[in-house]
Amino acid sequence: EVQLQAFGGGLVQAGGSLRLSCAASGFTFDDYAIGWFRQAPGKEREGVSCISSSDGRTYADSVKGRFTTSRDNAKNTVYLQMNSLKPEDTAVYYCATDTFSGDCYGLDEDYEYEYWGQGTEVTVSS
Repeated sequence: EVQLQAFGGGLVQAGGSLRLSCAASGFTFDDYAIGWFRQAPGKEREGVSCISSSDGRTYADSVKGRFTTSRDNAKNTVYLQMNSLKPEDTAVYYCATDTFSGDCYGLDEDYEYEYWGQGTEVTVSS
């Protein structure tokens, strides 16, 4: 059974940092891309970043230069390092995969991802 568990969220002041983790199990982790998405209250879900099986990375324009995604295949874990956080980064963050492709889909193609973690909440205070 494919499982993803996102954790590491919390409350942080603007300008601060958090590192989210996504622990995966139930599939050959090395072979597939992992995406990060977020959903703020009252807003649609949006793509944040993706890391492919070959370590290629894509980022939303809103987080470029501030967020970095990485993966540790030995630990079956993907990370999202978030620096210079802004109040508009407040959202529930989810990781997702599809166990179909090692390449990343477009960040607006969340419908392509079959498996989702439960989400971890990030709150950035001003």
